[in-house]
Amino acid sequence: MAGFRVWLSAMRLRTLPLALSTVWMGNALIWGHVENPYPVFIWSLITTIALQILSNFANDYGDFANGADNANRLGPQRAVQSGSISASQMRKAIGWTIAICLVSGIQLLRVAFWHKGLYLPFWGMLAVGIGGILAAYFYTAGKRPYGYAGLGDLSVFLFFGMVGVMGNAYLQSPQWDVRWLWPAIAIGALSCAVLNLNNMRDRTNDAAAGKNTLVVRWGLKKAKYYHSFLLFLAWCSTIATFKVFDFSLKAAPLLLPMCVQIVRWLKVIRMDEPHELDRELKPLAITTAIIALIFFLSA
Repeated sequence: MAGFRVWLSAMRLRTLPLALSTVWMGNALIWGHVENPYPVFIWSLITTIALQILSNFANDYGDFANGADNANRLGPQRAVQSGSISASQMRKAIGWTIAICLVSGIQLLRVAFWHKGLYLPFWGMLAVGIGGILAAYFYTAGKRPYGYAGLGDLSVFLFFGMVGVMGNAYLQSPQWDVRWLWPAIAIGALSCAVLNLNNMRDRTNDAAAGKNTLVVRWGLKKAKYYHSFLLFLAWCSTIATFKVFDFSLKAAPLLLPMCVQIVRWLKVIRMDEPHELDRELKPLAITTAIIALIFFLSA
């Protein structure tokens, strides 16, 4: 049986800040307008962490089963591919994590909607949550993983942007606001940029394994154009968020992580080697999380 440290490594906790960006940004939009935001906020954090761990487990298992994880792959060592966790053990862990996602998600929806008599939003968001669980699993797992068909970017944009940010705001106050689109686009585009960097790094190995990401389909040059578009879209949307929600000057420090992203983007567009691109993943993910956290702390 794999030890605790092995499972902790397989959870890939370093990916959590990017996932939690959706909670921070979504709650930043509504924080000062609800009486007691803490119960929904806490259960949102728990559910988001569980979903991200599920995604990481499924990615570890799915890429191994479909051949994308092998000795030629760069990046952190995967648990199933290395043999530290067996495929059967990972399947059981995925099952238990799905159960945790369902329990925490239902409790979140009970606190947000059911206890307030909002039954239609409860069932609607439950359907969205089940969709998120299925999306996390079938990204790289199953017989026809959609991540292997180049649809990973669309899923990330939807669940880290539209669903993640707007959904968290809606959980706190079930009154849709069209202005929520701006921060949703910002976090969604930055999350897609992180995925695109990852796929640029893995392009050779992915192509050999039949994992047809957008980078594999388009080639490195077009992938860099796409990367630039995502970042510019995110930066413009971040500035729009600052303006339309009238955040106080306490949010001004978000200019620093944005400047860091601009400097590192100028480096990325000149990079070709996978090991160089690998070094850029962590800074982009961390600065994205910092931007969302600054908005939250300024709310």
